[in-house]
Amino acid sequence: MSTMTAAPYLMSPSQLHESLSSGGVTVLDASWFMPNSPRKPHGEFNKKRIPGAQFLDLDQVASPHELGLKHMMPTESVFAAACERFGIEPNSHVVIYDTHGVFSSPRALFMFRAFGHGKSSILDGGLPRWETEGFETENAPPVDVKKCTYPTPILDRTVVRSYEQVVANSILDPALDSSAELLVDARARGRFMGTDPEPRPGLPSGHIPHSFSVPFNAFLRTHTIPNISTQYTTFLPLSELRQAVVDALGAEQAELVFTGRRRITTSCGSGMTAGILWLGLRMLGTPSVSLYDESWTGYASRSESRIENSG
Repeated sequence: MSTMTAAPYLMSPSQLHESLSSGGVTVLDASWFMPNSPRKPHGEFNKKRIPGAQFLDLDQVASPHELGLKHMMPTESVFAAACERFGIEPNSHVVIYDTHGVFSSPRALFMFRAFGHGKSSILDGGLPRWETEGFETENAPPVDVKKCTYPTPILDRTVVRSYEQVVANSILDPALDSSAELLVDARARGRFMGTDPEPRPGLPSGHIPHSFSVPFNAFLRTHTIPNISTQYTTFLPLSELRQAVVDALGAEQAELVFTGRRRITTSCGSGMTAGILWLGLRMLGTPSVSLYDESWTGYASRSESRIENSG
């Protein structure tokens, strides 16, 4: 893959606008909504998008799963084929956004980074912030891009955790075993505690043993657009991100994580908002961060999984 310097994790609308003027940038709309949402991301993309953007369907650029789970990490060949359809070359700067502000774009960024495409960023604040800061959108039919050749990459398997790895790690108590990885769960605290239901019918709530609750919105700031009451999210400043990790893990464990002496894995409902925790930790310079691809849906769907329902 490209040996060029990695791009910044975050870009502002003005930075993206300037980069678009310079060329060499591919913009992808990776919007995704929860299964119980009536919103349709591809339909919204067709009605309004950043000029020149293409739609990245994370449920399609994915691998099939024995439990029918969506948006699982694609194979190397599937990822390369998607890049070729988008006209992405190894040296292309890929900028990803979503319509929430920050929600599904970090998961898409995780995919690009895991396959070694370091020239990738997200638009912090997404499409709502782009519009709020006065930049134009388009709604004409998308223009076909020129396909290119994208060499088949190698997935960094050290950043993706499987069910078997998570189960083996859940047996270890991080307070007693220095080899245990910390697992942070981005779901709402009520779902983590087992007091609120999961949005997916029939799936129990609760949490993986020895995991920590870090709701993804603990890493985000909510903004309200004047006059229309529409809200969107951006990442917190680094100092506040760091404090959010300390608050969740405690100062001692957080320091071990920040310095790479303790690995950390992010999880959520289905592997989507785990990307937010992954990105926040990477922005803080955390060296050893993985993502549990199946997350809670895969874990709790298996009858043999041990589920805890206390804080």
